[in-house]
Amino acid sequence: MPITKRFIAGAVCPRCGAMDKIRAWENNGIRYKECVSCDFFEQLAIEEPTASTELETRVNRKHNEPISDEIKPVRIIAPAPGKKGIH
Repeated sequence: MPITKRFIAGAVCPRCGAMDKIRAWENNGIRYKECVSCDFFEQLAIEEPTASTELETRVNRKHNEPISDEIKPVRIIAPAPGKKGIH
């Protein structure tokens, strides 16, 4: 079966900077990339995706700890004289 080489839309060659000149293909578990404008060539082993764990956020965190209803005051600090504030 012939190998199909495909151009990567919008890809920029890291060597010559030409856009839409990179083509890619896979063969025997290796991913290849080459530029048709210069002699850039790259090969990468295709790795199996590892089971990644989802990052813990306030949305997906288990709520074992009780939510505090304690009210905490906030102090607003005026900028020092002669200094401009954030615009």
